[in-house]
Amino acid sequence: MPSYLELTLHFFLQMAVILAVYRLVWPLLKRLGQMQVVAIMAAGFLLGPSVLGAIWPGAQRWLFPATLGIGGQTIPHPSLTVIYVIGQLGLVLYMFLVGSSFQTKILTDHIRVAGTTATAGLTVPLLFGAATGYVLFNHGDFFTGKVVAWQAALFLAAAVGITAFPVLAWIIHDSGLHNTRVGTMTLACAAFDDAWSWILLAVVVASAKGNMNSAVLAFVGGGVFVLFMLTVGRRLLRSLNGWAEKEMRADPAGLPLGPFTVVLLVVLVCAWFTDWSGIYSVFGAFLAGVVMPRGEWLDRVRERTEPLVAYLLLPAFFVYAGLNTKLSLLLHPVAIVAAAVVLVVSFAGKFGAVSLASRWQGLSWREAGAMGALANARGLMELVLINIGLTQGLITPTLFTILAIMTIVTTFVASPLFRMFERNAWKNGLVFGEAGETAAARVAV
Repeated sequence: MPSYLELTLHFFLQMAVILAVYRLVWPLLKRLGQMQVVAIMAAGFLLGPSVLGAIWPGAQRWLFPATLGIGGQTIPHPSLTVIYVIGQLGLVLYMFLVGSSFQTKILTDHIRVAGTTATAGLTVPLLFGAATGYVLFNHGDFFTGKVVAWQAALFLAAAVGITAFPVLAWIIHDSGLHNTRVGTMTLACAAFDDAWSWILLAVVVASAKGNMNSAVLAFVGGGVFVLFMLTVGRRLLRSLNGWAEKEMRADPAGLPLGPFTVVLLVVLVCAWFTDWSGIYSVFGAFLAGVVMPRGEWLDRVRERTEPLVAYLLLPAFFVYAGLNTKLSLLLHPVAIVAAAVVLVVSFAGKFGAVSLASRWQGLSWREAGAMGALANARGLMELVLINIGLTQGLITPTLFTILAIMTIVTTFVASPLFRMFERNAWKNGLVFGEAGETAAARVAV
């Protein structure tokens, strides 16, 4: 068993390699119209067994050891656990930053459109995914013996219906859409769709274990948590503004450490509760950011913490997911056909449903297409979901790899597809403004 010192030294080297590979990949992907988060995802994939493991297996296993043999038994390597925990911390803190910049006023101004679009963006992919899951259950080695047909259908429904909430937030921020109708409503749709996808996953995991209590806890606990944070929690946190402003008057250039400590405490407790209840920690962290009182001090918190969180802590999770992706499992013809079907169903279900629903609700074709393109990204949340499916013994490594490939492709396509709609609007003298497109665009609608 490696010592604490050995784990620490190895972790420093791992993070240095992750950052170096990301910086090498980023210029190339930037030329292809991608966001930085896609470069970080690519770095995780490149450092896994599918690329580095195929080119230099010994180096890959030494740098990112997955298992450890002790007394004739094989256990998860402590180094992998360290990467996972650091990645989870980065994910939680990043989603708080996303929530703290969430424009609730724009959402309330367009709540009907957002609600209808979110419902369509969830219902259609769920139906497509459920049908595909049922077929895969009966044709191929994609689910384990713990799963029956209806559970397989629900799992794939959740996998197809989910959206890349954290990755989408990053794309929207990098695109300058966080203060626009398109960006705000797309994030709201993603939050709604992902919450229900996690409830479906909780049902599958609970039923596979023969205990539905966890599914009930996810549904009831999640609802109570949201109501509490939007009412009591929001009121309790209002006092932070006065406290922070007082500290900033004493130190105009500094970060108000007292309020900042309270913020971290609230974020971690919210993440713990939603994880414990079965909805997943990112939603608790995001909601903590949403209810946080706005002001100069909160802007300063985001400004000081975002670089460290986004470019040091969060990449660890992408590497963790990349270590479980093995392209060699797709060499079987049945697996190749299944991967193609899953990709088509995922793209058509999410992009088609969100785009058509948005247009039907009165958005222009440009805005509707942009929302569909962004919502179609699966990214980090999909990787988390399928990792749970794998570790809980619900899916085989083959299906994990298929869904991981679908995640990479849909996320990779999201930015260029969105840019296409954005360029089309620009060529027609239109932009995605703070409340949507310009007045000319609203007349065109």
